[in-house]
Amino acid sequence: MTFQPDTALIHHSYQPPADFEAPQVPVCKASTVFFPSVAAMRERTWLDKSAYTYGLHGTPTSYVLEERLCALEGGRYAVLVPSGLAAIACVNLALLRMGDEVLIPDNAYGPSKTLAEGELAAWGITHRYYDPMDLSDLESKLSPRTRLVWLEAAGSVTLEFPDLAAQVRLCRSRGVLTALDDTWGAGLALRPFDLLREHDPSVALGVDIAVHALTKYPSGGGDVLMGSVMTRREDVRRLIMLSHMRLGFGVGMNDVEAVLRSLPSLDLRYRAADRAAREVAHWCEAQAPFVQVLHPALPDSPGHAHWRALCCTAQHPDGLAAGLLSLVVDPGCTQAQVDAFCDRLSLFRIGYSWGGPISLVMPYDLMDMRSTWPYHIAQGTVVRLCIGLESPGDLIADLQQALVALQPA
Repeated sequence: MTFQPDTALIHHSYQPPADFEAPQVPVCKASTVFFPSVAAMRERTWLDKSAYTYGLHGTPTSYVLEERLCALEGGRYAVLVPSGLAAIACVNLALLRMGDEVLIPDNAYGPSKTLAEGELAAWGITHRYYDPMDLSDLESKLSPRTRLVWLEAAGSVTLEFPDLAAQVRLCRSRGVLTALDDTWGAGLALRPFDLLREHDPSVALGVDIAVHALTKYPSGGGDVLMGSVMTRREDVRRLIMLSHMRLGFGVGMNDVEAVLRSLPSLDLRYRAADRAAREVAHWCEAQAPFVQVLHPALPDSPGHAHWRALCCTAQHPDGLAAGLLSLVVDPGCTQAQVDAFCDRLSLFRIGYSWGGPISLVMPYDLMDMRSTWPYHIAQGTVVRLCIGLESPGDLIADLQQALVALQPA
């Protein structure tokens, strides 16, 4: 059949040769997906990812990223969502119903707590916060209504490292699902589904669900918003996939492409940020205005022994610990001084998030984030540093010149 030029532009019969392979995954973008016949349309299913039906349920590009993330974190099934918070929301909405209760560590990512206090509470789902550094507190708060326990390692802002293995064993003994925010570990510092210490099988860590803010290290550029939800359990996978479909979560394939391009350098970037953060943390320990330096690899940081148990292996004897550290500023310094310290920094830019090439700084008032002041954290304003890919010597020099703002008047 011969078409007019405008129709031919749309319905051209040419198909490029199929035998093409290159370093980067092709970007397949679609909302509409074509079916060769009505019978094929009726036979196809998106739920097991054996075929394509509509762009929201994935294309070859997103399927590849999901599989590579499973290889990274040790999961079997993964779905992509628009952000890390969307990943948390997807898990909550897939698993919780009216009358259920969810337990959340008091040092969890702030928006996760806000979600529980807002939408979940409005839908009749109750929540309680537990002390992540006190296993007995978690045990005392588990009840017949508890359906899900969130875990955080390391804790948001204050970077405490809990006894994850003990928490998982406790929840499993009560038949309660566990979900870990694995953004800090990034599948490198610990593998949430199958981490195992060679000399002590009892510390095997096997959570039911892991969420990951791909916005951070997997993206690496500070320019992509995306998250993932992962599990090994078929029953949980089905619930998450159905909720994902009903919520209409979708991601742009150009963003998926950006994450795929960054994944090969993930390990290199993570290690570089880790090394630089430790160097900066050791320098900060010697500075009088900082009464406490929080970083899981520091012996005095809360939960250091738990970090060593899970993150130091024969392959990585010094462990891995991301590029985050927090400074507790002497309470004798005013908030104005702390703000001036942050403003004086030039290499550290003021901004949320982390995992990108540029170092960031942000002051926090813990009482705006916690139900009680953590007993293991010194009093004072907490300043979080997110180490990028700059030279640690230059970052230390930047901190040094800014310390004048914290000197006594």
